[in-house]
Amino acid sequence: MITGLHTVADIFCVGCGSIVGWKYETAHEETQKYKEGKSVLERVKVLGPDGNNYWVSHEAQVGSSDADEA
Repeated sequence: MITGLHTVADIFCVGCGSIVGWKYETAHEETQKYKEGKSVLERVKVLGPDGNNYWVSHEAQVGSSDADEA
């Protein structure tokens, strides 16, 4: 990135497994620390190329985390 070195983690859809964005884990420059913990979602991957919402299977556990399953 042009704003400095960052460590990021992928965010993926629990319905289809596609990567839909990323989360800033660590910013290595002091001026970029405000990004830590923030997420970026790619609109076309969430809404679809024509702007309509993708259909989500009812079997998917939307909004859950690994901690919820423990």
